[in-house]
Amino acid sequence: MHHLSSSSWMLRRFCCQATPSISSSTAVFSTSAASLTPPKKKKLVFMGSPPVSASVLETLLDASSAADSLFEVSAIVTQPPTGRDRGRKVMPSPVAQYALDRGFPADLIFTPLKANDEAFLSNFSAIEPELCITAAYGNILPTKFLKIPLSGTVNIHPSLLPLYRGAAPVQRALQDGVQVTGVSLAFTVRALDAGPIIAYEKMEIDDLIKAPELLDLLFSQGSKLLLQELPSIFNGSARKNAQEQDDSKATLAPKISQEESWLSFDQEAIVLHNKVRAFAGWPGTRAKFVIIDEKNDKSNELDLKIITSRVYHGDHAHISKDDDVAFKKGSLIIPCGGGTALEVLEVQLPGKKVVNAAAFWNGLRGQKVKKLRV
Repeated sequence: MHHLSSSSWMLRRFCCQATPSISSSTAVFSTSAASLTPPKKKKLVFMGSPPVSASVLETLLDASSAADSLFEVSAIVTQPPTGRDRGRKVMPSPVAQYALDRGFPADLIFTPLKANDEAFLSNFSAIEPELCITAAYGNILPTKFLKIPLSGTVNIHPSLLPLYRGAAPVQRALQDGVQVTGVSLAFTVRALDAGPIIAYEKMEIDDLIKAPELLDLLFSQGSKLLLQELPSIFNGSARKNAQEQDDSKATLAPKISQEESWLSFDQEAIVLHNKVRAFAGWPGTRAKFVIIDEKNDKSNELDLKIITSRVYHGDHAHISKDDDVAFKKGSLIIPCGGGTALEVLEVQLPGKKVVNAAAFWNGLRGQKVKKLRV
């Protein structure tokens, strides 16, 4: 860990009833008992939506249940239910579903369409939160919101800020082929991921890790970093010691679009391999091929998802000088720009399950495969 520079709310009221006069000895006992009462836990509100956010929430709920915990999770804010899966059934966000499965009160799970909704802000203020934690919440937080938590709002961001500010830091870092990334804890301000940094953790990554696995690793590490820093956040020292970001070194990580998923084999293999692992999960990477049946003089165009790849470092004799796709030792060898080749280990046909390259090749039954230029 590196430190920098050094719906309704349920409000409970407890009323005291008048009691008969008590002896001085009893009064002394009562005072002593009161002094042993543990300090009141600080109210923390968690904001997140996807599965990686649910893992952070799990860490916080587990930690808050400890007898010596400084905080309690008083409310959860997440994206509204959406239609998911093939049936488009309206379902809660992964964070909301996890919280419900865990027995978190449904009336303390809030799903505003926008965080500047006045009714939501009123309810949020009523809870009197000490701190808000965000982890891939997916909504812009207005100034009115940011003024409510007494100790501020802290974001777990899976990059080494100010690098890769934005919605897709892990995907864009992998797409760029970085070998070192990390996770940052930063106070949230109105500018995108630009708040003062509380702490960060670096992580070296290999060239085969995919975005979903790296996301899990970084948010897991971010959760641990958060628990370590919570005492300093609550006592105010984190705010005092946080380091302002150098905006001149900032890079952006814009949201991934489905149109970006196509592979162009005119590019070098390392560029395509990095894109395959960066876009793994969603939206995936696709490429166009043509299947040629020389016996019947027929050909069919095919869109194929490339699931797992690596840069081919084998005998260049197996790299086609034209557009032919070869098969060698269980992998498809696809010629790419600059005399390089992409080794493809797993693919997926439209509407089918993921299969290894050998199963795909065997299914061709002698037909040829050529890449198409996009």
